[in-house]
Amino acid sequence: MERTNNTPLTEFVLTGIPYPPKLRTFLFLFFLVIYTLTQMGNLLIFLTVCIDSQLHARPMYIFLGALSVIDMGISSIIVPRLIMNFTPGIKPISFGGCVAQLYFYHFLGSTQCFLYTLMAYDRYLAICRPLHYPVLMTSKMCYLMVTGAWIAGSIHGAIQAILTFRLPYCGPNQVDYFFCDIPAVLRLACADTTINELVTFVDIGVVVASCFSLILLSYIHIIKAILRIRTADGRRRAFSTCGAHVTVVTIYYVPCAFIYLRPEANSPLDGAAALFPTAITPFLNPLIYTLRNQEVKLALKRMVGDQRAMSKN
Repeated sequence: MERTNNTPLTEFVLTGIPYPPKLRTFLFLFFLVIYTLTQMGNLLIFLTVCIDSQLHARPMYIFLGALSVIDMGISSIIVPRLIMNFTPGIKPISFGGCVAQLYFYHFLGSTQCFLYTLMAYDRYLAICRPLHYPVLMTSKMCYLMVTGAWIAGSIHGAIQAILTFRLPYCGPNQVDYFFCDIPAVLRLACADTTINELVTFVDIGVVVASCFSLILLSYIHIIKAILRIRTADGRRRAFSTCGAHVTVVTIYYVPCAFIYLRPEANSPLDGAAALFPTAITPFLNPLIYTLRNQEVKLALKRMVGDQRAMSKN
């Protein structure tokens, strides 16, 4: 489905991820299950945080609720299109659909970066400044910071989408990727993309590097504070409150750095790496935060107990 060089594109074809034809049915079912469990798990955490009176006013769980919304959004933007690639036939995405997918992915992805940073700051205040924590990290302040993260993310996504699609696209229309992302789409532009590549590298690099640096700095102070705790049980409990966050940050940031912060962003491994922030991390977040968090487990039990009590009445 190629176009001549003087015809503006009206649609793109996403090639998806390469796979052996024998695995088509398995991969279709695998990602369908991943997507379904991602939506259910994150929705369950979001509802638990909203409903449970002991969670929805606490900063850590306000951030966790916002993270669940972002995970549902990123998964819904990318994974259904990925699943469609495992069905017969060519399924093009419209030009406007490609613009929207790229915008919302970078909008939600950068918001997630900012949110991870806020969660690290929350852990820093809770462990290193426990006496000041209730004053500095109020519910109102948390909602303001989450709102700021969403606004900053939307601006970042708009910048990336505008810069990418201000270029002319006149053929071919085959995107060698499983969703519309900047490096893959820019390769189809009928103009010089040097400035775009530089701005993308700098813009995403600043977001990723600054957020990761702040997270790293927070955890350096956190580790120092934990090591000053005299009891082994106290150190264990302090580390356990940070373990889930460190895990998801690692799973998220390493693939993103690999994809966007290299001089030549055209590797066969890019597609595999992109599966982590788009499909794997949103799926794992509910499991990590639920299995490692006793308060979320207790809140889920309270919800189940309340539902059973209401059904009996």
